[in-house]
Amino acid sequence: MEPIDALNEIATLLERERASRYRSKAFRAAARAIEGLRPEELADTAALRRRKGIGDSSLAVIREALEGGVPRYLAELRDADSRPQSSLRGMLRGDLHAHSEWSDGQTGIDLMVEAARALGHDYLALTDHSPRLRVARGLSAERLREQLTVVAGFRFDDFTLLSGIEVDILDDGGLDQDTGLLDELDIVVASVHSSLQMERSRMTARLVRAVSQPQVDVLGHVTGRLVRGERGTRPPSEFDAAEVFAACAAHGVAVEINSRPEREDPPDELIRTAMQAGCLFAIDSDAHAPGQLGLLDEGAARAERLGVPPDRIVTTWSRERLRAWTESH
Repeated sequence: MEPIDALNEIATLLERERASRYRSKAFRAAARAIEGLRPEELADTAALRRRKGIGDSSLAVIREALEGGVPRYLAELRDADSRPQSSLRGMLRGDLHAHSEWSDGQTGIDLMVEAARALGHDYLALTDHSPRLRVARGLSAERLREQLTVVAGFRFDDFTLLSGIEVDILDDGGLDQDTGLLDELDIVVASVHSSLQMERSRMTARLVRAVSQPQVDVLGHVTGRLVRGERGTRPPSEFDAAEVFAACAAHGVAVEINSRPEREDPPDELIRTAMQAGCLFAIDSDAHAPGQLGLLDEGAARAERLGVPPDRIVTTWSRERLRAWTESH
């Protein structure tokens, strides 16, 4: 196989398993370092060792790919990649929650778009964080306007990059961005990232107010819980789920089924509650790297197991139907 393809696939698989971002970035850097090199240049091991971005591991991958086989490290990652299968996964048309290096993502927008198209998506919403989340380099109004000009430059016949944001839900239920600017976006995912252990009645009022605002399209990772992973565990927020999901249904806001395995958010019982309330859903990856866009497999498998009707999942909808929905509330 081609060395550059091997390096990029390794990076994608490392991103999917949420390995150290430095490992995946190293292989992507190596792929960039050999772009445009002729076969004879790739075969010059001594010169490759001197090239910035090429380390011992990436050099071994390049040499093994040039020998005509699948590099050993890539074969090991492929063997370890056990993604769930579901018929619902094939029905998903896109993803409404993804990040780039404009906030806390690992790569540029171009690589996220490239990966989404490779997965067969019809659309991807770019939803970098809002300004309050400083640890994630949240976008000020000025930076978000700048990003909108970049997003507008991605034009394809078979794919749409949607403008968007993951806006913080403030303690009082307000939204952490200029309302007029939110009106300009294709997709607004509203999520809680602070005061996660707020008292139950206050958290209920906070979420209800947030989803009642016409700019909001999706309620993101609603409980904020963590069930595994390098960040440890975190208990779910407490709120009146029936009241919150009734507000989502009344205002046409989709409840996100977050596909990240460390979240599994909402928990199964809350997905059932949201179904009973008549909610729409969005199966999203919450990807912070290109390889993580494939985490939709996880969310689709959960939704199918719980019996979520496909037609109530907005990410199974066409671009035209999706736009009509976002414009209707």
